[in-house]
Amino acid sequence: MKRRLYFQPLYFLFWVLYFIVARAVFLLFHFEKAQLLSAADIARTFLYGLHLDMSFTAYLCAIPFLLLLVQALWPRFRTALVIRIYTFLLLVLLSLLLSVDLELYTFWGFRLDATPLQYLNTPAEMMASASAAPLLLLTFITFVTSACFILLYTLCFDLKHFSPAANKWLVAAASFGFLVVLILPMRGGWQQIPINQSASYFSEEPFANHASLNMPWNLMHALLKYNKTSKNPYQYMSGQQAKQKVEALYAANADSSARFVSEKKPNVLFIILESYTAKFVESLGGEKGVTPNLDKLAAGGISFTNMYASGDRSEKGMVALLSGYPVQTITSIIKYPQKTEKLPQLSRVFAKQGYSTSYYYGGELEFANIKSYLLNGDYDKLIDKYDFPSSSYNSKWGAHDHVLFERVLQDLNQQQQPFFSTVYTLSSHEPYEIPIPAKFPGTDNEAKFRNSVYYTDWALGRFINQARKQPWWQHTLVVIVADHGHLMPGNDPNHAPSKFHIPFILTGGALEVHGKQIDTIGDQTDIAATLLAQLGLPHQQFTWSRNLLAPTSYPFAFYVFNDGFGFITPQGKLTFDNVSKKPITKDAGVTAAQVENGKAYMQYSFEDFVKE
Repeated sequence: MKRRLYFQPLYFLFWVLYFIVARAVFLLFHFEKAQLLSAADIARTFLYGLHLDMSFTAYLCAIPFLLLLVQALWPRFRTALVIRIYTFLLLVLLSLLLSVDLELYTFWGFRLDATPLQYLNTPAEMMASASAAPLLLLTFITFVTSACFILLYTLCFDLKHFSPAANKWLVAAASFGFLVVLILPMRGGWQQIPINQSASYFSEEPFANHASLNMPWNLMHALLKYNKTSKNPYQYMSGQQAKQKVEALYAANADSSARFVSEKKPNVLFIILESYTAKFVESLGGEKGVTPNLDKLAAGGISFTNMYASGDRSEKGMVALLSGYPVQTITSIIKYPQKTEKLPQLSRVFAKQGYSTSYYYGGELEFANIKSYLLNGDYDKLIDKYDFPSSSYNSKWGAHDHVLFERVLQDLNQQQQPFFSTVYTLSSHEPYEIPIPAKFPGTDNEAKFRNSVYYTDWALGRFINQARKQPWWQHTLVVIVADHGHLMPGNDPNHAPSKFHIPFILTGGALEVHGKQIDTIGDQTDIAATLLAQLGLPHQQFTWSRNLLAPTSYPFAFYVFNDGFGFITPQGKLTFDNVSKKPITKDAGVTAAQVENGKAYMQYSFEDFVKE
């Protein structure tokens, strides 16, 4: 038998070994990305990953080491059994989380953190998002990983294989010493600042950095920070400097603006398309034939060709669109009704102008706390999943898009004018179920996504054709924009500008200019001011929104991802990692001033969120 004093170091080694294997599983699961790394970088993911591996291992060892101290003083305590049960339960739990993380990374591009907690109040929608996952494979990974390490522990590491020590005080002193020493790996060393994710970052390639992260440590860190938004973690310069730089960006806009709508109080139909990436829109350089109706609307209306989503989630895009407010990286202001009630909303502006207001969505408005945000917007009428017959639902989310548009058409024909109506589609959200035959071949997720975008385009075109026959059409301005982009097609990295490139189109009978392209760079936050300026309505309260039809000396788009930002100007595209505090990608024309402006915007916008 092994000497009893060897147990703690070997138990620590057992968990480090587990996390090394877990990293190998992550790399194998994402082999397409891993094969783009050099052999040296793959080795570094393990080397640099050891920092957080050892830190989280220390946390896992704290309870067993404490139990061993108790046993040294109270020999009858069945420590071996308790540690065995504790270890087995943790192995199953961590292996399950490993499998969840494997699939979430495929779609989200970042390791498991507190983000899923935002959707706990709508478990059905969470399951809908996960329905496309390879459940059998993930279950197999969970079972094999946990079973192999349970067997390894039983054969080699179980406390029953270690002989009891004769001197209990020596064992007690050693146990106490091991327990105290855990503090060192927990905090990552003697340095003043405790360890954080940056300890595992070593590469300019985000996937390499993400692979080196210890997923449970990352999750624990995020959970401890969850709902704690009293401090701004993005401190790149003094607050005054950040404020001055951001104010200079908005001061670059002129007061004058081109006007393409002359009608005094036109109806406004605001259509938000789920996951509509520019990569599927031919008029924006995307694939041909996926969105023929949207392309016709772009050709006959006003198309903004350099529009970017402000974030990568639906609820984040909604706030950017309807409140002109910047998106947060690892949280969302929509989670905080006490904050969103202070935000401006387009619906409030139009209501004050005598407009009737309505909101249409085929899914559940409780998803991601959207309903509280909309109620703060004072909509007259909210229509959601439960206002549609269950026979019109897909299996996961709610009413199909063509059913949604049929209801909108029916109601608008009876709605008091002028009206402001928001319509949010859902069929192009995973699991990409559509009620019409598939247009494009294939059964993988990308093919399903392509077909779902085509279906929504079909439903949109059908709706527009019918709307054109209605009396209210000639007095209506239609805004069409995506809530966010998508990693598909092409499996863009999480930070890639192409993932955030989206359509933004103005059309409708009230529009006096047709067939015009606007190439000014902008993001979703700019749509509120652009729309209100067209209608001659005040938009000063939308302080983070710029009129894209007014001359500007510094056009830009800003977006965030987890945990970084993109900042795009005519000089080039910059993506920046907030953890390593370094650029991820940077076009040749990107200047040092652009980098500083991006960091200032990140800092100042989050500071505004914290104090809001």
